[in-house]
Formats: sequence, C-alpha cells, structure tokens
Amino acid sequence: MFRRPLDFLNSLPARGDLVEVRLGPLRAWMACHPEVAHQVLMDPRTFDKGGPLYNRLRPLMGNGLVTCGKDTHRRQRRLLQPDFRPSRVADHTDMLGRQAELTCRDWRAGDQVDVSAATMALTTRVMNHVLFSDSLGAAAAAEVGDRLAVIVRGLFVRTAVPVDALFRVPTPANLRYRRAVARVHAIVGEVVAERRRRGPDDDRDDVLETLLAAARDGSSEVTEQEVHDQLVTLLLAGAESTALCLASAFDLLARHPEAERRLHAEVDAVTAGRRRPGHDALPRLTYTRCVVAETLRHRPPGWLFTRVTTRETTLAGHRLPLGTTVLYSPYLLHHDPASFPEPERFLPERWLRERATADPRGAMQPFAAGSRKCIGDTFAMAEATLALATIAGRWRLRHLPGYAERLRPAATLGPRSLVMTCQPRAHAPAGSTPRARSLAPRATAAARVQDPRTAGDNGVDDA
Repeated sequence: MFRRPLDFLNSLPARGDLVEVRLGPLRAWMACHPEVAHQVLMDPRTFDKGGPLYNRLRPLMGNGLVTCGKDTHRRQRRLLQPDFRPSRVADHTDMLGRQAELTCRDWRAGDQVDVSAATMALTTRVMNHVLFSDSLGAAAAAEVGDRLAVIVRGLFVRTAVPVDALFRVPTPANLRYRRAVARVHAIVGEVVAERRRRGPDDDRDDVLETLLAAARDGSSEVTEQEVHDQLVTLLLAGAESTALCLASAFDLLARHPEAERRLHAEVDAVTAGRRRPGHDALPRLTYTRCVVAETLRHRPPGWLFTRVTTRETTLAGHRLPLGTTVLYSPYLLHHDPASFPEPERFLPERWLRERATADPRGAMQPFAAGSRKCIGDTFAMAEATLALATIAGRWRLRHLPGYAERLRPAATLGPRSLVMTCQPRAHAPAGSTPRARSLAPRATAAARVQDPRTAGDNGVDDA
C-alpha cells in the first residue's frame, strides 16, 4: 500500500467485492465493487467521515465541511451551498477566464514551464477571489501553494502508516510538515482578522463574508473557529484538486495527439474572434469537458478515502462491528474494466452523450456521491474546462526529452513537478500575444526534474 499503492489497489478486486487490508496495525475493509462503494456513500449515517485519512485531516482542517461528522454536516452544507450554486458559478466565469489567461501570458516559444506550479498558482488565485475577494496578497497566495505541496506529501504517509509516535519525532520531514500547517493557518487567520476589523462589507460578496455574517447572527451556531476551519478547508481542497486535474490533463494530452487535436479544433471554433471563452461558451466546449471528465476518471485527484461505521452493519455479506474502518478508492473504481473497458487508455470520447454506456454502474466517483458529494463539483468542472480551453487555445505543451511518468500518490493524485516545453499555436486568439509578466513560476529542467521519492498525486475535496 505504501510502496506501490496504485498497483496494490488494482490487485484487490480479484479477491472480492469487499477485501480486508492492513494499514500498519489497523485492519480495514476496501470496497472494490461500485455497488458496495455506492452503498457506503449513500448511507453517511452508518458510514461516517472517519478513519486514518480524516484523523490526519482534522488537525489540518479542523471541523470544516470535509472533515465534520454527520451531526453537523447538514447545517454546514446549507450555510455554504449558496456560494457554490450554478448561478454563482456563472458569475465567476469571466474571472476564471482572466486568471487562466494570466497564467500563460508570459510564456514564450521554447520556454520550459513548471506546469504543476503554474496550475497551482492559477487555482490558488481563483480560490483567493472566491473565498476572500482577493484579500490574500500575491506573495501569500504563492506561499500557500508551496506549503500545500509539503502538506499533501506528509498526509499520505500519515494515512498509510497510522502510527502517531513516528510523526512526533522531530525529523526534518515532520518539522517541515508542522511548519507548513502552522503557516497556512496563520495566513488565513491574518485575512480573517483584517476583515473583522473592517466590519461588514456589502461590496465583498465572498465566502468569508457569508461566514462572518453567520457568525455575527446571534441565532447562528457558527463560531469564530468554524469560520477559520471552513476557509482553510475550502482553500486547500479547492486549490489542490483542480490544479492537479489540469496538470494531469496537459500531461495526458501531450501523450495522446489525436485527443489533443480534437480539443484544439473545438477550442478554435468556439473562441473564434475572442481572446478567451466566456460563460456562453461553456455549453459548446463539449469535447473539452470530456477531456476533463476522462482526466478525472484516469487520474482522480481524490484517489482514496476512509469512512468509519457508527453501528454494527452488514456490507457485501460481511458483518462489520461498530468503529470499523471502510475505504473506497475512486482510482480503483475508475480502473475497473467491467465498468470502463480498456481502463488504462485515455479516451475522452467515453463521455460524449451518444456513448450511453460511459458509466454503466455508477463507478465514476471523482466528487463522491450522496449528501457528502463535493460542494464545489460544478465550480471545479467549469474552472477546469475554461482554464484548459484558454491555455490550450494558445499553447501546445510538450514533454521534455527522456520524460517518464512517475505516479506515486500523496494525499492526492497528480503530477507535482511536471515541466513541459511551450509551443505556440497558429490559431492563438487575436490579441493574445504575451506582454505582461505572469505570476506563473518558471523552471529549468535541471531544477524541476521530478524526484520519485517526493513526487505525489491528489484528493482531499471529498466534502
């Protein structure tokens, strides 16, 4: 599980629909069949948030929407849902396009670009806007992205080896993890404190204002600590997952030229005469959305989750006592050949409407399901689709010579040090010639070659 987790997961369905595994001293059960996983997801009262993953996430995220138990989830969801309803997503489409355009404005033909860092910078800026109305400065936003990379690497080790004593030892890795967690909390705390000093602000229609208004309401159950926890939760989950999805999409497109060609043809047709696609273009970016969906199937950022039973129950014919840890893996479900023929192939065409058998058994679970489905699923799909279309409308990204894929998951799944070469496209939108300096980091191949000992992959937005 620790050394070759993806291979290990793919080996489990041969052993049954529900397989007992060991995580260090802990015994757990892995749901290996879509219907078993669906039963777990659709019964949150019996299979509540808990187990090694959430035990490690709570010190980081507190008791926010991702980590809270069933007793408080409904109230938290109702509070935050209006900020992520479809009409609010539509309000953000212009901002999403501008941020994607900013990401690649400073690229030049032949540049070697750290795509992982660029997409993380992009999604962190987006979350800064949605959560804080851009109150997080550019330097602080960049630091959040850097600290997050340290955090997600440490989370997987703490989940796969759930022995607390190992992580209390002041090793360099443990100290880096603690410092990263403390710094992210400090940055968010500073933004919240500044907004509180200013008082209510009708001009700021963001998640922070929603939370502070609820906290000021005498009848509300929202505490100052919950305001902080929700913001940390949404910042980390929202930035990390979408960034890794986008980096994975460019990685996969570079190795599948026919899918890339079809994507470029659609983007050129939809954005003809425009600098970037707007909200009205989203319904017409059909194949682009299919590329995002297939990326989420092939390489889901959220690849492994845990639950814990709140009472004795039966699952797949096995009696599970109170307190049993149950795991489900979107990666495992998405690579089941019974649900997705040729699961290792990258085939965006699976998700075209005429392909009615694309998800025959409900196995596609990049955002979970039921009442704990990710609150930002609609937003994330729109963000990834518009960002992919905007950047791919201007650039082809190519792997460096000798590139070899190395997928070693951390708390999330996706490339973390993906360096690619820029090639300008002949059909780049008019007026898109780079001028302003971009906030996206650059890198040389020597400085950014992926280290298999530290490379990780993505998914903590199982809200």
